[in-house]
Amino acid sequence: MAIAIALIILVIASIAFHLYSPWWLTPAASNWGEIDGALHLTLIITGAFFIVLNLVLAWLIIRFRHKPGRQSQFQPDSKKLEAWLIGITSVGIIALLAPGLVVYGQFVSVPDEARIVEVVGEQWRWRFRFPGDDGQLGKSDTRFVSNTNPLGIDPDDPAGADDRIILLPELHLPLYAPYKVLLRSKDVLHDFNVPQFRAKMDLVPGTVTHFWVRPTERGQFDILCAELCGVGHFNMRGRVVVEDEAEFGNWLAAQPTFAQTQRPADTSTSGEALSQADLIAMGETLSQVNGCIACHSHDGKPGVGPTWQGLYGNVRTLSDDTQLQADKAYLKRSILDAKAELVKGYPAVMPAYTFNDQEIDALIAYIQSLAQ
Repeated sequence: MAIAIALIILVIASIAFHLYSPWWLTPAASNWGEIDGALHLTLIITGAFFIVLNLVLAWLIIRFRHKPGRQSQFQPDSKKLEAWLIGITSVGIIALLAPGLVVYGQFVSVPDEARIVEVVGEQWRWRFRFPGDDGQLGKSDTRFVSNTNPLGIDPDDPAGADDRIILLPELHLPLYAPYKVLLRSKDVLHDFNVPQFRAKMDLVPGTVTHFWVRPTERGQFDILCAELCGVGHFNMRGRVVVEDEAEFGNWLAAQPTFAQTQRPADTSTSGEALSQADLIAMGETLSQVNGCIACHSHDGKPGVGPTWQGLYGNVRTLSDDTQLQADKAYLKRSILDAKAELVKGYPAVMPAYTFNDQEIDALIAYIQSLAQ
């Protein structure tokens, strides 16, 4: 009897929580409000099954509770009962899946007038690319990826020269403009998720996925990585800024083209001596471009890796309890071969980098500047 009462209370409490809960979806900021309708229908169907099944279970517990002399009967099968269960279950599954499939079909059916933006995911940050005046994105391949070409754009493809490169995790989009969002990953599985757009899709290494979206509200909206495996996906944060067409045009025009991003590489490898201030500035840029700041904070906040604030010159305790000072030699080893000397308490997740000597000096100069 106690179990039956507990089930009834569970049903009543669940309904009350749903009706009076302060946690609910914020208004959709894109054209995908239909996804909310599919979600509501799913909640109604699963909620109805939850209520009915628990109340029937409670009734069965009360109706057939133990009484002296009562005997149960063995009934191995009932074709009538099985037919009812198969029929009701089939209707329920169809009702759950059909609306979602209809909306998903619309989600990936890109209208002809849609523009293009590319989203690239990697451990642990977002990058973006818009086509230039030719309206085409240049070809890309992982074999072209380097410290100065993090998106792996084909340098011999003329269509890529005017592509606008956004290396910071902030994406601007114009209000009411439809965009085809191309998604690709450089390393592992990621998931691009803008909850207020109701937009969410995996980025799969080796392929390009896509959906389309039309922002309908001005403002700033969080970009999350909804992939739950691994240790750093939660740190892949960014934001979408939805603004008027004119503001978006000004912002996009200020972003460097792929051809422009290749020019610094010529000077960085030419052997020219840089001042300390230039080295620090170059190191800060490299830390942003290569995603270092996604794991290593520069203000002391905890992250996937040790913070860079106050790091230089301090004593580090490694995973084998040995201690050493974070001098230039140690930092260089840590950047080029991070897994060789792990700091105690941090996972071995940092990917391999191949910086040249000047880039190493710049990164160390930047870390050193954060020591004060």
